[in-house]
Amino acid sequence: MSGSHPDPEQAAALHGPASKPAQWPHGQAPYPASARRWRSTELFGPSREIEIEHGQAVYRLRLTALGKLILTK
Repeated sequence: MSGSHPDPEQAAALHGPASKPAQWPHGQAPYPASARRWRSTELFGPSREIEIEHGQAVYRLRLTALGKLILTK
């Protein structure tokens, strides 16, 4: 990827239908508009833990009994 942002049609195809933007202090979202969003149910499926490869390391993302996420190396 060249670092450029996709046009609105490409963004809609990647991120799904547009929704009303959240209101944030100073009018800025806490992440770039081009950030990819995943539902935890899509990532975890029936599991409570997934592994994520990042470079040479493997991280574990766990879903706690209280519904929190914990990322460990």
